[in-house]
Amino acid sequence: MAGEEESDKKGFKVLGILDVQNTPCAREALLHGSGGSLAAGLLHFLATSRVKRSFDIGFAGFMLTTLGSWFYCRITNAKLRTQQRLIQDGIKNKVMYEGTSLDTVSKPKEQEPCPSCP
Repeated sequence: MAGEEESDKKGFKVLGILDVQNTPCAREALLHGSGGSLAAGLLHFLATSRVKRSFDIGFAGFMLTTLGSWFYCRITNAKLRTQQRLIQDGIKNKVMYEGTSLDTVSKPKEQEPCPSCP
């Protein structure tokens, strides 16, 4: 039974290496790359009518757009994970120190004596 469930969750692999379904940012990067290659190759072909050179430009556009999108997405995710970790630590410290003398947020303020009061 367990072997059958694992075979259903294999996903789609590109070149037998990259599992697109389980790798973060892979799907979006490949979609952006295919769109970038189509745009670059088609525009170059319409401008010059050179088929081989347009294919080369399209392939280069695919590589650059895919890698650019991949790195941008991974860096954004890393920054987001760092911010989430900082927020989680802050919440953990807030819960742990709330109501103690180490609580920096809600220290009771001492009331100043009013000068007109007896």
